[in-house]
Amino acid sequence: MSRLTHMRTGPFAPPAAARELTAVSADGSRLHVEVHGPDGAPAVVLSHGWTCSTAFWAAQIRALAGDHRVIVYDQRGHGRSPAATRLPYTADMLADDLEAVLGATLAPGERAVLAGHSMGGMTMMAAAGREKFGEHAAAVLLCSTGSSRLVAEATVVPLLVAGALRTRLTRSVLGSKAPLGPVTPLGKRILKFATMGPGAAPDRVEACAHIVHACPRGVRHGWSHVLETLDMDGALDALTLPVAVLGGTVDRMTPIVHARRIAAALPHCVGLTELPGLGHMTPIEAPEAVTEKIRELAFAYLESESQSQKGADVA
Repeated sequence: MSRLTHMRTGPFAPPAAARELTAVSADGSRLHVEVHGPDGAPAVVLSHGWTCSTAFWAAQIRALAGDHRVIVYDQRGHGRSPAATRLPYTADMLADDLEAVLGATLAPGERAVLAGHSMGGMTMMAAAGREKFGEHAAAVLLCSTGSSRLVAEATVVPLLVAGALRTRLTRSVLGSKAPLGPVTPLGKRILKFATMGPGAAPDRVEACAHIVHACPRGVRHGWSHVLETLDMDGALDALTLPVAVLGGTVDRMTPIVHARRIAAALPHCVGLTELPGLGHMTPIEAPEAVTEKIRELAFAYLESESQSQKGADVA
């Protein structure tokens, strides 16, 4: 058994940051932020999901930081960001916190590709239409996320068809206050079933388990209520910038129907990627696919923009 909060070695071990800082949100909440990669490189901002931390993006940081400035932060209550002193948690807090991170790490007018996994994707939806989001977001990747009906459509409770009973049981499972405790073989099997595809490799299950089990149970429970009541369908209209959508076809937390519905509703969807046989934890289950999608967006909407600006300066 282990109480590690993340892997210490291998591709899913978080690399050392070039710089660490604290962003202060609108209500005074303090957020742990890391910056990886060279100054002046195209910027990418990664927002993790419920019960995770900056460690969730270790593979993407390693792959991108050679030629991108990769900015990651712990959502409030997760990782090294303290829990909120003002409760309950709300979707507006997600947007406030993202704006604080953008303001603390990007120069005025500087644009970045923003990628959000699960609750991190909901963060992008919540921030749509906000001033700093519009100033800094060049393109967005919504990864394994949903905009509404999260509890009703989740399939983490097996052998039940959609309906009131499954919704009630799912609500009790996701909103449980029970401690997860140290990582054990049984705990890994449960986590794999609920959040990953059946073919997920043991090292990837191990990496996810240490991250998720490290989330304080009060934080896990508090944010579960936000997910239960979330309705961001209307916010999709405000995501007018280029948005790519990605999901696993056997995701039990946010089944692929969410990705398809979001892609159909977006004003400027630039592609829906469905990863066969993969579950909810796509940045760890399929790190290369997620990284490649981020690279594509950066090349299309940051590097081309930079080249256009250089041409205008020369002219």
